[in-house]
Amino acid sequence: MSLLGSMTTAISGLSAQSRALGHVSDNVANSQTVGFKRVDTNFTSWLTRSNLRLHMPGSVEARPDYTNTVQGTVEQVENPLAMAIAGQGFFSVAQARGGQGDSVVFDDRQFFTRAGDFAMDRDGYMVNGAGYYLEGWEIQQNGEPDRTTLGPIRISELVYNPQPTSTIDLAANLPANVATVTTVPGAAPWAPAEDPVSSVIQIFDDLGNQQQVTLDWWRLDVDTWRLRITPDGDTLNPVDGYFADIDFGGQIAAGPPAVDAPAGTISAITPLSATTGTTPAPLVAGDPAFLGFTVDYGFGNQTIELGLGGYGIPTGLTSYSGTEYSVRDLSQDGVPLGSFSGVTVRENGDVAVNYDNGQTRIVARVPVVAFNDPDKLQRLDGQAFMRTVESGEARVTDAATNGVGKLVTGSIERSNVDIAAEFSKLILAQRAYTSNTRIVTAADEMLQDTINMKR
Repeated sequence: MSLLGSMTTAISGLSAQSRALGHVSDNVANSQTVGFKRVDTNFTSWLTRSNLRLHMPGSVEARPDYTNTVQGTVEQVENPLAMAIAGQGFFSVAQARGGQGDSVVFDDRQFFTRAGDFAMDRDGYMVNGAGYYLEGWEIQQNGEPDRTTLGPIRISELVYNPQPTSTIDLAANLPANVATVTTVPGAAPWAPAEDPVSSVIQIFDDLGNQQQVTLDWWRLDVDTWRLRITPDGDTLNPVDGYFADIDFGGQIAAGPPAVDAPAGTISAITPLSATTGTTPAPLVAGDPAFLGFTVDYGFGNQTIELGLGGYGIPTGLTSYSGTEYSVRDLSQDGVPLGSFSGVTVRENGDVAVNYDNGQTRIVARVPVVAFNDPDKLQRLDGQAFMRTVESGEARVTDAATNGVGKLVTGSIERSNVDIAAEFSKLILAQRAYTSNTRIVTAADEMLQDTINMKR
């Protein structure tokens, strides 16, 4: 029994070292595979009988020791859609079973991976090198992700629809030291001798065509300025424009109640055209100061609000000392037609579609998935995993929260294989295998000698 047991033990050693060699071979072969996790070898002994008086040869078993939690090197790449996870966690991915475009059929099972070499395929899906489709949360109309549902991310919004201008914001200082006008502007036709201080801003109509609005200012008295808004191409009021008086810290004879405002800040706005509407009343310091006007570029009425800051506070439009008209900001919210120009992923996981009109639309957010014991995940082809009972439930959360790692964009995670360590294990496996063959040879010779005793 002892000789046969010794041979059996040695043969189990051969088998165990063969498996260890297989692990080393797999690791070395995948040393450049994105997101690959190496497999170490855990040798476990099994006893036949062992006590204080007797020990009989047992056997050894080589079990895989997975290193799914060991971080690989994060390497920067030129692919803007590539991502790596610095820390714990996995990407949630799906696998296609057939079809293309809108008719792609996905496997009902959920898969996970650390291979973040994603790129956009011809159908607009984000797919990694192993063919797995990146999943994320869809962005709702309120701008927040829908965290109740995960689905493959698809970039299908290739055109950014134009948005007509609805708001113009002006921040400027009207010079308080310029002369007042001698002819009060406002009566049509009107061509005052005094030149106004002016601002011109480009806006957009309903079809995304660029239009122009001119803001002309004349100083009427110490505290009052008259504004003329002239939208070029406007069929409603193409000549005269829209007029309003704006008071800075002074009292006015007519119009809505003035705010008790410091000198140089807006105290009251009096529209002089019925189409501009009325100023809210009663007013308090800090209320938004604005004028509304309506234009028509041939596509129906387009209402625009001119924001001038606030009443009684030195923001937006002011009238302090000086002789030059100083514009700090003149902006509008209209957007022309935009075409797709690219996709980027932000560090919080937001997938942003960029357009050639300078606009960006967030279409999805990439979460990170965590497990209680990632080393117990079931391995699949293509550096993918599936959950098991031993791994625990998948916890889907935002990147860099709840103990999961953060996203490193424009990067990939390399294999966590150390070539030097693998060759060291290779040498040990080879020597151990050779040593076990010597035991098999010795046991065979001893058994032969035992058989020869019969002669």
